[in-house]
Amino acid sequence: MDKNKSPLKVALHGMDERSYKMMTMYLQGPCRGAAVVVNEPNAECDIFDGDSINGKKFLTEYLQKDEHRPIIVLSLNDQQLDNVFLIKKPVKTDDMLMALADIKGLLSGNITQAVIKTVTPLGYGSDSESKINKAEKIASSVEGEQKLKVFINTDEQKKSSKHQAAMQLNEKGFSAFIGSVTGIDVNDPKQFNKANYNPREYFQGYVDSAFKVSRAKAQVRQLNSGWSPLIIFPQSDEVWLDVDESQLRAFSGLVINNTLGSKMSITPLSLEVSSMDRALEKFYSMDAFLWKVACWASKGRYPVNIDINQPVYLKQWPNFTRLLVTPHAMRIAALLIQGPRTLANVAEVLNIKPQYVFVFISAACALGLVGQTRRDVDVLVHPSEIKSTKNQGLLSRILSVLRGKKA
Repeated sequence: MDKNKSPLKVALHGMDERSYKMMTMYLQGPCRGAAVVVNEPNAECDIFDGDSINGKKFLTEYLQKDEHRPIIVLSLNDQQLDNVFLIKKPVKTDDMLMALADIKGLLSGNITQAVIKTVTPLGYGSDSESKINKAEKIASSVEGEQKLKVFINTDEQKKSSKHQAAMQLNEKGFSAFIGSVTGIDVNDPKQFNKANYNPREYFQGYVDSAFKVSRAKAQVRQLNSGWSPLIIFPQSDEVWLDVDESQLRAFSGLVINNTLGSKMSITPLSLEVSSMDRALEKFYSMDAFLWKVACWASKGRYPVNIDINQPVYLKQWPNFTRLLVTPHAMRIAALLIQGPRTLANVAEVLNIKPQYVFVFISAACALGLVGQTRRDVDVLVHPSEIKSTKNQGLLSRILSVLRGKKA
């Protein structure tokens, strides 16, 4: 394996539980997996919070060692430290990617220690074009590595469920691919209250129930639908379905509770049947399968159990390297990981169509990645304001008109 293309293994020091979790998600999310947090003995690099009491203490002790790994220090203040990569807070993604890339170059021998001594007193706070370009290249290479991995050794590695590249949808092909619902404009704020769907009425609901039963019993189970049987292997987190992608997409978009609902059943499979040889390209990971089925059932709508007027939040970053990536999915995730927001607010801030937010929320809900604020404390502090990419989006203009009428 090429270590230059694998995530840099980092250990975090001097951070409280909340900061530790935030930095872990930040490296996986906005930094696109350029680094992964590991236990201290397995790390290739150490990241210190240079402003915390514990962080300063650990850093001082660490720098006194004769030999140590490359170090990144996060601080609000400029610090003159030899052989240390200083990143000013609040941390910018470009700065972090730049530092991670240079450390990987150092570890691989492409950057010498002398070069490190020269650049580190300047920190990574400038917005020079060269740094931005390099950061973009790093992000692209990391993202590309996640999508283009090829494995050729064993039959197990040929399974598309584990090693198939994530498919991405752009705005142009989204509507044709995902479908639409007659009589509803999901992008019209006046119709938001009816722009929802009930997953239980679709194949998604039956798949979700079958997954829960199979996992709870730790048994290979088969979901029978009068169509093609779905075989669930909970031990390996995989499913097998002998249909092509277009058939699955069409079936997932149908309301079937009033037609095939009575034919649905979940039955255990004998060891002999479950051990039969099966076409490897028909395997999917359970999460990737349910995520995709939810997207197709959604058709740009949000689940009926979500209150459109209440903020939602993301519990953890989705593994986009294994999932169907809908338009603006990473931007939506990056915004919601910071704190709760209403779906309309997400669309307004990012200046995108609400349907892109709705379909992402539908898929993330299917995997249990979304929560909705219910307590007063959850909405006590509003998340920091983020300006939209244009001066005034559609929703902001509508809200301005409504505010004017109330006045």
